Amino acid sequence: MIEIQKRSSTRNFLEKAVEEEKLQQLLTAALQAPTAANMQEIHFSVVYKSNHILKEIDIQKNSLREVPSEKIFYFDAPVVIFLSAKEDFRWSMLDSGIAVENIALEAEHLGIGSLIIGSVYDALHSDKKEYFGKKLAFPEGYGFTIAIALGYKAAEKQPHDFDKEKQISIIC
Repeated sequence: MIEIQKRSSTRNFLEKAVEEEKLQQLLTAALQAPTAANMQEIHFSVVYKSNHILKEIDIQKNSLREVPSEKIFYFDAPVVIFLSAKEDFRWSMLDSGIAVENIALEAEHLGIGSLIIGSVYDALHSDKKEYFGKKLAFPEGYGFTIAIALGYKAAEKQPHDFDKEKQISIIC
């Protein structure tokens, strides 16, 4: 449970690359996530920060916003994993959320920072959806669900506080 208690969003990454062995551990954690009816419908596209597609996605994201962000959506993380899933399976979004949480918790365990990203959803479902889907190697009939940026933390951040009284109802 220590990883759950320690994990928080990282928005300041070191230039240090995530080692291939650790990246494979993160992908294995993702693949071990349960899926509804054991569909295993989630696809993982690993993109390194040197790939120009990340800049293109950021430009598209900002073009769709009234107030463009000054920061790039992946905060210069060395690697971003994009999750896509079957668009006609009603549980794909939920399954993707479970898989991305597995990645985030394993990353914390390995000493790697993570940032779960939904801010590019509109960009990846815009009129450039097919283009981005091809560039990100999404299988036919799959669409973007969520992403996660990964890298070594340049700074530590305390997890958010929570209010059990406000956030939990127990019904007897």
